[in-house]
Amino acid sequence: MVCSAFRRVAHVCMYPVRKASSVSRGHRHPALGSWPAASGFAAQGAPGGVLELLGQSYPQDDYSNLSRKVLSSVGRNLHNQQYHPLWLIKERVKEHFYKQYVGRFGTPLFSVFDNFSPVVTTWQNFDSLLIPTDHPSRKKGDNYYLNQTHMLRAHTSAHQWDLLHAGLDAFLVVGDVYRRDQIDSQHYPVFHQLEGVRLFSKHELFAGVKDGESLQLFEQSSRSAHKQETHTMEAVKLVEFDLKQTLTRLVTHLFGDDLDIRWVDCYFPFTHPSFEMEINFHGEWLEVLGCGVMEQQLVNSAGAQDRIGWAFGLGLERLAMILYNIPDIRLFWSEDERFLKQFRVSDISQKVTFQPLSKYPAVINDISFWLPPENYTENDFYDLVRTIGGDLVEKVDLIDEFEHPNRSHILWTALHRTVYRTYTQQLFVEMEEEKNYNESPPPPVPLTPLCQLECTMCPSPAEILLTFKI
Repeated sequence: MVCSAFRRVAHVCMYPVRKASSVSRGHRHPALGSWPAASGFAAQGAPGGVLELLGQSYPQDDYSNLSRKVLSSVGRNLHNQQYHPLWLIKERVKEHFYKQYVGRFGTPLFSVFDNFSPVVTTWQNFDSLLIPTDHPSRKKGDNYYLNQTHMLRAHTSAHQWDLLHAGLDAFLVVGDVYRRDQIDSQHYPVFHQLEGVRLFSKHELFAGVKDGESLQLFEQSSRSAHKQETHTMEAVKLVEFDLKQTLTRLVTHLFGDDLDIRWVDCYFPFTHPSFEMEINFHGEWLEVLGCGVMEQQLVNSAGAQDRIGWAFGLGLERLAMILYNIPDIRLFWSEDERFLKQFRVSDISQKVTFQPLSKYPAVINDISFWLPPENYTENDFYDLVRTIGGDLVEKVDLIDEFEHPNRSHILWTALHRTVYRTYTQQLFVEMEEEKNYNESPPPPVPLTPLCQLECTMCPSPAEILLTFKI
């Protein structure tokens, strides 16, 4: 059984709401957006229900775990909104690839896809990329599932196999991706990726190499830290060189010359060898993208057995926050004109430095509750906080844990700070009071030390986390 309380340092009263469905959607605040209904923290439908999304119907089952906060973001497509900072980054990358890489007939070598649906199958998101069935990245606690067979893509790589299978050998894919994650200024459940892939035939890879006609792409040997078992060392080194040269040119185009770059060996299930690129920006080393030589098994399964290739992926928010000095990832979802107008530039390469809208003092509130006996992950709590608090919650930290012989209790602290106006504890209370209730709450219950709070006073676990109000 779960027992929860929202606690303020000075004084707090708890108002148990008998039915979660008794809480209706609050009024829209002029600057801060709408507060979701308490009953709507998650769209976790019972088996047998149906979810309508982007014109399609998806039967729900035990895997369904989409929160209403996340569902409200599907279809926003910030990367396609003209003059949005993410759009500016996307257009700058497109412009660079169009100019630098031209095909035989003078047309761009790389095709660009930026309007794929974010709903993919689990096969596309995992199996097509050789991600093992027991890999932790598949966990329900880390992803947003529509049901056991469909999900919101966790990376743009989910489209890689389909495009290769269609015969493309050089492309960029841009889109929104979804991952359940912690709450702070650098993380958000929805962000945007840009994926790049290029394949080479034997002729294309060795064309400029002396005696290249005698070299081969493939061999049967053993896998090492430097190559796959099916690749020749000559082919891998040339692909790796082309990959790193391509990405060095890209970040130099974005950040300017005299940029210090370093490569760090890493691991991805769908590339080997794999690397992360770090840049030294204002004296700090920052990771900006991941890349590697594509796993030949993946390439072969898509029907391109005679080719070898590379792939990379980068986060648009990450680049935009660095380039434009944007301090908080929540700002990308702002519809505040004071934010958006700063990026309406005549030239997409024009330097822009974000100007803060005001100074934002933090408001801190503690949240403590008993943990359910099973099927709980921290990301469940993060989804709940994001749905109730919206983008007012900047950061949530775990500050205490308490173990009871029959149950566990944890205490979190939530830092509230609006990115649009000065935010105070009084405003927090006023906005809470602004919410509409279809039935009057019962009289206040005196705050009891949580370790002594009897769970018999609580409603069902499915309702409890939303039923207390400061």
